[in-house]
Amino acid sequence: MNTAHSVLITGASSGIGAVYADRFARRGHALVLVARDTARLEALAARLRKETAVAIDVVTADLTHPDDLRRVEAQLRDDTRIGILVNNAGMAQTGSFLEQSAEGIERLLTLNTLALARLAAAIAPRLAAAGEGAIINVGSVVGLAPEFGMTLYGATKAFVLFLSQGMQLELGPKGVHVQAVLPAGTRTEIWSRAGIDPDTLPDLMEVNELVDAALMGFDRREEVTIPPLHDASRWDALQGSRQALLGDIRQAHAAERYRSGD
Repeated sequence: MNTAHSVLITGASSGIGAVYADRFARRGHALVLVARDTARLEALAARLRKETAVAIDVVTADLTHPDDLRRVEAQLRDDTRIGILVNNAGMAQTGSFLEQSAEGIERLLTLNTLALARLAAAIAPRLAAAGEGAIINVGSVVGLAPEFGMTLYGATKAFVLFLSQGMQLELGPKGVHVQAVLPAGTRTEIWSRAGIDPDTLPDLMEVNELVDAALMGFDRREEVTIPPLHDASRWDALQGSRQALLGDIRQAHAAERYRSGD
């Protein structure tokens, strides 16, 4: 990817977003770091400026607040230096579906789906017109598995995967690469913010390893990157089965089992 492009990263103050910032800075990209915690953003920016000498802008924004979201959208639309968006900001679900409040549902859906989609929509027309650029959407393997029990969170991550695949079909032919990254459990602050002690969870991947693997997939132009998936043929088989299903569901009449009366 052209190092002349600036990279805008949401949720950049810690965890996956902060490591993406570090890695893109070391590749020579200027950065726009977006998160709620100004002090952390400034500390990260100061360290990376010193270590890499790249230009870094800090944007304090809570993407669940309409005014803040509109402000970041405007920057993505108008700043022609930004050629890569890393849609990383997100939050986890606290408690079961039955324990959710209306306010909690709204906040989770706003950050994990609405803000992500709006930011992608803000930059996509400009990238398509230029015939280059990339959008990285950070999802989760939970979006593949209702069995994991994080119903709302998983639903938002299923949205991220579907959106990314649809965007790639539309934007790929126009020169814009869209990648969905699906981590499994990763050692970040998202757990403690949800009231979960990460030390009680098995098999958490370290965040550096996660991002390095995701960027290898990015460099290979993968449309979907699942760093913890050791047997890549499993994903290929799932995609093949899904695509084979498409021909079977384009029918003008209900299946016989729904018409027999038995």
